[in-house]
Amino acid sequence: MQIWLYCSDKEILVTIDKAINSSIELRSKKELIEGFLARTSASAKIDDDWQEFVKEQAEIDLHNLIESEKLKPEETHRFVENTFRDGVLKTTGTDIDKILPPISRFGGGEDRTVKKQTVVEKLTAYFDRYMGLL
Repeated sequence: MQIWLYCSDKEILVTIDKAINSSIELRSKKELIEGFLARTSASAKIDDDWQEFVKEQAEIDLHNLIESEKLKPEETHRFVENTFRDGVLKTTGTDIDKILPPISRFGGGEDRTVKKQTVVEKLTAYFDRYMGLL
């Protein structure tokens, strides 16, 4: 599915698509790249526009993640900043627990484990998508 509306050179689009599909690192960023290409024009300052686009999308995606999983906003932002700074998503220790919403540790231990695993999976996808771009 190509959503590149503004780019007129189909050869360039095919080359970009092939590069994305052949790179393990770029596959998780495909939707992001396509979204950028859909809104950019030939006269744009590509580097600046790309950085701005990535920052906007990262913030939107993080906000959606916080809302959907009912995470603690300040703690989650701090956790994500530290993750990108360190270059690794730490899933051991208490860092993940600090961002989770209050969940009973006694009544439904399985629910807490499932919630934590779901959040770790979503954070991993977020990290893979934006690592090296922010």
